[in-house]
Amino acid sequence: MKVISKENAEHYIWGERCDGWHLVKSPTLSVIQERVPSGCSEVRHLHQKAEQFFFVLSGIATLEVSGETYTLYPHQGKHVPAGAPHQLRNESTEELIFTVTSTPPSHGDRIEQNK
Repeated sequence: MKVISKENAEHYIWGERCDGWHLVKSPTLSVIQERVPSGCSEVRHLHQKAEQFFFVLSGIATLEVSGETYTLYPHQGKHVPAGAPHQLRNESTEELIFTVTSTPPSHGDRIEQNK
């Protein structure tokens, strides 16, 4: 087994300018490192089965979960239970780097929500 980093991980682009790297991609666990430029966000959504943990490495994340807004600074995280509508935004002037851990994996388990 090799040591994994964003330099050798499977990469994908989401939104218009955001990046994701699959650090762990198994049938029961997903760990992704993501990069969100200033002013970008994901669409509000929920996962029926997957619970997630967002952990900020650098920058500042604004994470809305079930109508409550949290500001996450480096080395802070927030658990999002399955079924909870949520949206991550980068409202700061600097790039946001974070990891999101999902169990089971959240890809294919996403339902977009209207505000």
